[in-house]
Amino acid sequence: MILDPLLPPPPGRSLPEPLLAELTALYASNHAFHALTGDFPDPHDIRPEQVAHALSEEWTQPGTEVLLARSFGGLTGISITLADHPDPADPDPWIGLLMVDASLHGQGHGRRLATLVEDRFRTAGRTAARLAVLDNNPKALAFWTALGYEVIDRREDLQMKRPCAVLRKELSTP
Repeated sequence: MILDPLLPPPPGRSLPEPLLAELTALYASNHAFHALTGDFPDPHDIRPEQVAHALSEEWTQPGTEVLLARSFGGLTGISITLADHPDPADPDPWIGLLMVDASLHGQGHGRRLATLVEDRFRTAGRTAARLAVLDNNPKALAFWTALGYEVIDRREDLQMKRPCAVLRKELSTP
């Protein structure tokens, strides 16, 4: 698996159509997840303009990095990270999204993608990582706790006020 940063397009430009088509297919394959999040009006009909808008919203937050995971010659996953949480009392970087093509679930791609993201944090000198899991997503909670993340808090997310668990993992050096 190769991890490539995706930079926002220059002002007045769009993501290349082939890339946006790949991203849309990835997002659309995860309709069950999007049904839980409410991020898209119809999780069974996710459109390129909606994905482009969602990514542009992510890039408005300083320190956001969009990382594309590629293997088998195609896009297999995406991770969106945040170098610094808006709360200055929170010293850790965040994994805002980690999503693997639904047709590849259960094959270890999510674990590999999470490890690559953690390695990027370690390389940047970070000693821990955080993320939030929606309370209505027990499969995600099981995934992250199996990777060594521990629930440290329960609160609402900042954008949509959905109840979630906040998880943290110490990033020991390999």
